[in-house]
Amino acid sequence: MALSHGQILQHCSYILDTYDSGMVSVEEHIQQYFENNQILEEDIVTFVIEVFSGCVRYSSVIKVVIDGFYIKDGKIALRAEQGLYSVLCYLILFRLDELGVSQLRKFVYSQDINRIYKLLNFFLDEKNLLTWIRDKWCSLYENSFVQTVLLSPLMRWHPELLDLLNQMKDRIENKVKAKKKQTPTTEVKPFNITQPRARQVPLPEVIPKVAAHKPVPKHIYRTPSELDTLNLVKEANRRKAEEHLMEASRMQFACANTEKSEKTKEIMSNIMAEQDAKLDFDKNKINRAPPPIKEKAVKLNTATILREGLLYQRREAEVIKKLENLEAGAKDTTPFLKWQSEMRQRDLEVQLAEIERRRFAGKLSYEEAIIARQNLTKENQQRVLEMKEETQQIMQEYLERRFKEEQEMRHLVEQTMQGHKNTKTSMKKLQEYKQSIVQEVNEESRELMKLALEKAEEDMRRKMELISEIRAMEAVPVIRFKFVDLTSTAGVGLLSEMSIAELRERLCLMKTAEKEEEELKRDEILASKQAKDQLLLDTLETISKHRTEQTKSAAIRFEERKKNKDKKIEIKDEKLTELQRKLEEKKSARLREQGNNRIKASPQSAARTRTLISQKKALEENRWEKLERRRERTAFLSSHGMTPSKTAQKLTAF
Repeated sequence: MALSHGQILQHCSYILDTYDSGMVSVEEHIQQYFENNQILEEDIVTFVIEVFSGCVRYSSVIKVVIDGFYIKDGKIALRAEQGLYSVLCYLILFRLDELGVSQLRKFVYSQDINRIYKLLNFFLDEKNLLTWIRDKWCSLYENSFVQTVLLSPLMRWHPELLDLLNQMKDRIENKVKAKKKQTPTTEVKPFNITQPRARQVPLPEVIPKVAAHKPVPKHIYRTPSELDTLNLVKEANRRKAEEHLMEASRMQFACANTEKSEKTKEIMSNIMAEQDAKLDFDKNKINRAPPPIKEKAVKLNTATILREGLLYQRREAEVIKKLENLEAGAKDTTPFLKWQSEMRQRDLEVQLAEIERRRFAGKLSYEEAIIARQNLTKENQQRVLEMKEETQQIMQEYLERRFKEEQEMRHLVEQTMQGHKNTKTSMKKLQEYKQSIVQEVNEESRELMKLALEKAEEDMRRKMELISEIRAMEAVPVIRFKFVDLTSTAGVGLLSEMSIAELRERLCLMKTAEKEEEELKRDEILASKQAKDQLLLDTLETISKHRTEQTKSAAIRFEERKKNKDKKIEIKDEKLTELQRKLEEKKSARLREQGNNRIKASPQSAARTRTLISQKKALEENRWEKLERRRERTAFLSSHGMTPSKTAQKLTAF
């Protein structure tokens, strides 16, 4: 049975979706797929293999289009349909000359038109094709390959593909074009009829005389005189307003003395100086000390009080144990602690010296790296010149090789076309063999169907007998009422059986016992609370004593630290001085070399910059002269009572 276009597309997209390049090779994946899905037609098998291998080979080309589609137009599209979109892109790019637009139309119409229309509308847009899609293809392949293999065949088929897009759009919008019926043209044959006699010319009818209509009055087409008078009044009022405005601007501040006294000038200068002092942004801002933190009374929790009391108890136990050991004859740890602090101070000095050494070594390596980079730039400049010469030679060799490869590819295409013709004869023989197998299978299936029908009839008979027995059992009447006696037991035969009346009495006894237990528990809880409160008061007293002692010891320690702060650690090491000397030598050598390699301005570039500066100054002077002339002209017009234009007013304001 021949597969439809939709089924073929489904096979192509499914084989592409299930392929994993890291796990299986292309040949193994194709073999596994056709073992699981038995496709008999050899034409379809070869088509599926060619499409799959082509999609894998040109995956980078197809990925550019599909990624762009998902970013721009296909934001709602499913990622599961990526295989279907890539197969359609491959068919349009590489197999359209072989298939033609008619076969492509069948493939497109076999799927959901709305989704395929979105993809094709994005892909066949000339703006997308000739701009960013082409640039990305050129970054992957050579410009000649992109132009000859990808773009030129696509642009050749572009008008037909646009017609297909318009048809899809009409189909989505339910616009069906009416098909023109091609009616056969009729052949004219003369009739064998006697020619009629000439008719008599009828008398003309009398034309009735219509009364002359009145002409339309002329005042209808004229504008009313009231509107004209209103317009004249408006213009007059506007002129008067403009004249008043010009007079007011000309006679500005004529009634008051504009000059200010010396006292006012002094006050204004003082105000300006105060404002300027406020605007001094370069001053160093004072970082004020934060306000002193007020100690707030912390309300202690029961858990915190007990925890702190336990801590002080442990400390007391440790001190007592220490004193007992000293009484027994143990040694004092004060000289050991003094020696330990001295050793730590020595270790700290060694660490600081090591840090300084590393810092100097880092600076020295930085200077050496700068010198090495300067040497490297010189070597790179020489290499670039050599590389340019080599690339010219490689390009010539590549062009010759490319020409040979194109000739070989043409030869291969001719051979494959001959191979396709030979497959048609073998396909006919295969179809005849398949038809004979189908006939044998049909005969066997008929016999199996007869046996299955007989078994089904026997099962139906058994089921009918069972149903009749069940219905007879359901028809027997059942007594549904039961009388209850509260004093009687269930009669099951258990040792703990009792009647409902006995159960109620036992429940009353249980409730009274529970109430007595509750009262006992309340008394116990009150006693425990009183003991807990007493314990908390004792612990608070011990805590307050320990805290006062701690504050005294902290004050003594703080004074000791203040004394030790003034002492600074001095590092004396011969290696550090030697490293510092080397660093200064390297730095001076690097600065000397930079001064030698500094680019000196040529006399031509200096002259060019001077000419550019002079041209800029001349342009600015010319512009200011034009502005001054315009202002003079506007002032002249305003003095003579002529209203300047809007553009002139804007320029004067500027």
